Amino acid sequence: MEPDVKKKKLTIMLAAPRGFCAGVERAIQIVEQGLKKFGAPVYVRHEIVHNKYVVESLEEKGAIFVDELDEVPADAPVVFSAHGVPKSVPAEAERRNMTYIDATCPLVSKVHREAERHYTDGHQVLLIGHAGHPEIVGTMGQLPDGAAILVETREQAETVECPDGPLAYITQTTLSVDDTGDIVDTLRRRFPNILGPRKEDICYATTNRQMAVKAIADQCDVMFVVGAPNSSNSKRLVEVGLNAGLPKSTLVQRAVDIDWDLLGNAATLGLTAGASAPDILVEEVISACRERFDVTVEEITTTTEMVEFKLPRILTA
Repeated sequence: MEPDVKKKKLTIMLAAPRGFCAGVERAIQIVEQGLKKFGAPVYVRHEIVHNKYVVESLEEKGAIFVDELDEVPADAPVVFSAHGVPKSVPAEAERRNMTYIDATCPLVSKVHREAERHYTDGHQVLLIGHAGHPEIVGTMGQLPDGAAILVETREQAETVECPDGPLAYITQTTLSVDDTGDIVDTLRRRFPNILGPRKEDICYATTNRQMAVKAIADQCDVMFVVGAPNSSNSKRLVEVGLNAGLPKSTLVQRAVDIDWDLLGNAATLGLTAGASAPDILVEEVISACRERFDVTVEEITTTTEMVEFKLPRILTA
């Protein structure tokens, strides 16, 4: 009988907070409660959150995901994703007398209201974010065409041209805290009177997850971020790891996607998850590591999150 091959030791430093935020939990609950109240199918415009596992799980329960409202029968309920939608979308749903449920994260809705307030007050709005992201599309869609100017980088902040008059900036909720700080500093240097949010637009969950990665980065050899390639906050976590000196920071959708060569001679793996990734996928990665290594897990908690958001009244009345 051949002796067992001794497994190499691997310490997994598990960042906390990680994974689902309150806005994501609320959005998923909205779809699930909608299915209970109205029965299947319930249609969902765009991915409810950016995670394939979550989307497929809801599909199994009777949710149907579509790109636009014209794919939804007029007599079927439809849910709008957590990222928010342009004003034209609920307006079209009302025109068609549709039953719709808005799962927009309340912290995204806060940015929408800021955009409207600044515009109403006569300010040119500068929106810091990533072109094409659903949240940016939704936020720009709160204002008339051309009323907001998108700024994606510090370099653009150095060159953006604004009309004479008062200025204000707002931001996407899932950005890099550090990169956004550089952009804001640049705008404030160029436009000293520019108005900013009364309270930071980057959401608590994005900030907390980035801080948790920073807290463990200098103790790790490799960083895995469980999340989807179209998840902004997950990609920002990878960037935080890279900027912290971990060139082997990488996004992992599922355990089967892991490039084990990245671990090489690593003794310590940092592990976190984006705000739309369920913890079951983190456990899946840990289990896969246990198959190959003698694993010790250390959870490092930098803050405790207690945020909860209420469900829409249509589901609770």
